[in-house]
Amino acid sequence: MATRLSFARPSRFMIWAEHLAFVAVPLALLAILLARSGQVDPGRALVLIGLAAFLAMLALAVAGVGAIDMWRNGRTGLFRLFRTVILALSVLGGPAFLAIESRRLPLLNDITTDLDDPPEFSRSSVALQARKGHVPPVRDPRERERQRPAYPDIRPLVLDMEADQAFRLVLEAVQRLRWRIIEQSAPGGRSGQGRIEAIAETTLLRFQDDITIRLRPSPAGTRVDIRSASRIGRHDFGANAQRIRRLAEEILASRD
Repeated sequence: MATRLSFARPSRFMIWAEHLAFVAVPLALLAILLARSGQVDPGRALVLIGLAAFLAMLALAVAGVGAIDMWRNGRTGLFRLFRTVILALSVLGGPAFLAIESRRLPLLNDITTDLDDPPEFSRSSVALQARKGHVPPVRDPRERERQRPAYPDIRPLVLDMEADQAFRLVLEAVQRLRWRIIEQSAPGGRSGQGRIEAIAETTLLRFQDDITIRLRPSPAGTRVDIRSASRIGRHDFGANAQRIRRLAEEILASRD
């Protein structure tokens, strides 16, 4: 037995699997670095990440064949198998989480606290220039209804204070979250309505998402409605709802 093990050859399948994993990991990291540095747009970075995920899945498949080869033919490569699995899973962890979220959450990329009358985004020249001409469209009412059971906690925020005071409170909360404010209009005029337009960037790939905040006087004080919309993709994986929650928490924390 000792003689047989000393002349055992490494599995070629495991060598190829390891090479594929070694390519997938730096490709995924390169996509993230390029997106964060602004050298490529997030859409192209997603393509690179998709390619890295494909290579990682291919590496796992080839590693499976290699494991069978090792078992049947006495090939070596157990350490390569372990390393390939670890590297491949490190690439596939993020996509796998998003896949799970896509099954759990509805196909939405635009969330609002007012389903009946969503705040509309500004079409001023300043706002259009900041959003590079993009204006999130108002969703169909039937599509908006899919939000209700998925995010029952996303509701208007009513502050027991005057509109001017509420406007300053909301504006400071947006600034603390480090969203880029592109337009603001203090409450006033016939309706007394105020508005804040902002752009938020995602942490990893720097996707730019759009936020509009509407403030209107109400019998209980000032009603604050928030709408957050993604520019890329049909599914936001819960990101817009989470962004609205963060702002609401920041506003309420400041009020206390």
